[in-house]
Amino acid sequence: MRQKCTVLRDTGSPSTTGPFDLGGLRRPSSLAATIEAVGEPVVEVLEMNKRELDDAVRDPRVRAVAPVMPTLLIEPAPHDAETGTTVNHTHTWGVAAVGADTSSATGAGVTVAVLDTGIDAEHPAFAGVDLVQNDFTGSGDGDRQGHGTHVAGTVFGRDVDGTRIGVARGVERGLIGKVLDDQGRGDSDMLLKGIQWAADQGAHVVSMSLGYDFPGLVSSLVDEGWPADLATSSALEAYRANLRIFDSLLDLLRARAAFGSGTVVVAAAGNESRRDVHPDYEIAVSLPAAAEGVVSVGALGEGDSGLTIAPFSNTFPQISAPGVGVLSARAGGGLVAFNGTSMACPHVAGVAALWWERVLADSSPHAAATVTSRLLANADAKAIDSGVAAADRGVGIVRAP
Repeated sequence: MRQKCTVLRDTGSPSTTGPFDLGGLRRPSSLAATIEAVGEPVVEVLEMNKRELDDAVRDPRVRAVAPVMPTLLIEPAPHDAETGTTVNHTHTWGVAAVGADTSSATGAGVTVAVLDTGIDAEHPAFAGVDLVQNDFTGSGDGDRQGHGTHVAGTVFGRDVDGTRIGVARGVERGLIGKVLDDQGRGDSDMLLKGIQWAADQGAHVVSMSLGYDFPGLVSSLVDEGWPADLATSSALEAYRANLRIFDSLLDLLRARAAFGSGTVVVAAAGNESRRDVHPDYEIAVSLPAAAEGVVSVGALGEGDSGLTIAPFSNTFPQISAPGVGVLSARAGGGLVAFNGTSMACPHVAGVAALWWERVLADSSPHAAATVTSRLLANADAKAIDSGVAAADRGVGIVRAP
C-alpha cells in the first residue's frame, strides 16, 4: 500500500532512526561546525510504500517523515450580542484589554505572517500594508471564506469607520500564506510549507488559527472501508508523526535563528471544550498549538468579576487573549464580530509584533526567544477572574509593552 507522506529534509542534519521517528540535531562544538550543521529545511510530499519509507528514513538528509493529515480552520462562532465588541466606539475591547491602545509600540518594522484562508486585500483595513500572498491550496489568492481576513484584521488592520481593530496597526508588511482553501480545509503539507515560506520571507511572527483534523482522518478511513480500530490506530500514528515533524521543523528554524532574529510562532488552542455543557468537559490543546516552541493561545471573555475563560476554549494554553465578541474585518467590506480561539490567537500575534519592535530598538538580544519571554513574563493574571484555573488561562492575558 502506498501512502502520501510529508518528508522534511535538511542539508545539515542527521537521519531519523525509524519510520516516523525524530532524530535530534547535532550539537556542534564550534561556530563553524554549527553553520555547517544547520542546513535549509525542505518540505516535500511523496507517495511511498513501506520499502521506500524505510529508504527515506535512512537518508542522512531526512529529519522526519509523517503521513499527510487533513487540517481545517478553527471554526469561529457568530457573536450575536452587541456588548463586548467596541470600547467607546473608538477601538475594540480586545485592543484595550491587551493594552495596545496605550502602548507606544505600533509594530513598525516588523513582518507578520498569517497562515489561514487568505485575505481580502481590497478591504480598507489593509490600506497601505504591503501584502505578499502565496497560495498553497491551489484555490487561488484571496479570501472567499472570510476567516483569514478577520484574523489579519486583528493582527495589523487599520481603523475602519473610526474603529480601531488592529493590535499592531503599524505593521507595514504582511505575509499571507493561504494554507486553507475556500472551504476552510487543507492538509499538513500545505501548513508546513507555509511555515517554511514565512520563515524564509523573514517573518518575525507567524499566526495560525487552524488545527489538525484527527476525527476527520478517522472518518475518512472508515468511509474507505477500514475497520474502526485500524482507522483510529492509523490516524493516531499519523497525529504522533505530525507532532514530531512539526517539532522538528521548529527545531530547525530555532537553530537557524542563531544567524538571524528567528520567528515567534503563535497558534490557537482550539474550540472543542464544552464547559457550558459540563465544567469538566475540557479538551486539551491540539496541533499545531501543542507542538514544542509554539505559543498556544486560549480565549477570554468579559465577566462580572474580571475576564473569564470562554466555555469553548481548549485547556492548557500557554497564554490567553480576548476571544469573545471580537470585532474585525469582514471579507467584502465592513466589520463583523466572532467568538473563538481563532480570534484570540491574532491578539497575541499582534502583541508579539509590538514586543518585536521594542526588542529590535533596544539592547536586548534581537531574537524570537527574547520576544517570547517578554510575552509570557508580562502576561497579566490579575485581570482574570480568580476562579479561572491556571490550566485554562495559562500565564494570563497577553499585554502590550
